Amino acid sequence: MPARSTSVAEARRRVSALLREWGADQQVRDDVELVVSEVFTNAIRHTDSEKIGCEVALVGAHIRIEITDEGGPGASAPHVQPGSVDKECGRGLFLVGALSDGWGSRPTGNGRGRVVWADLPYTGTATR
Repeated sequence: MPARSTSVAEARRRVSALLREWGADQQVRDDVELVVSEVFTNAIRHTDSEKIGCEVALVGAHIRIEITDEGGPGASAPHVQPGSVDKECGRGLFLVGALSDGWGSRPTGNGRGRVVWADLPYTGTATR
């Protein structure tokens, strides 16, 4: 998707539709939408990406979210900023950590960007 703010809402819509098809519970859909919003927004704000990828997969009892950026000068691995929980901006990764069973990042295969991933608990009717 294009790396612009309007793509965040589109990513949420697509992910929500997929999770509905899978039979995911409403709370799961809400949590995944929030994590996608936070991580996708970070990729827009903190990289020089022209495009950002968003993948969602059902892996055992978890939903795996992966947001891929194209990096850029000065782009670094995402991390929680000390004291940011009390600020208007900067709480996103606290939320990601609170909603997920685990999250992190790794370089892309070509080494020019990063993949930020999060595993959220899955409840629903899907048996993928």
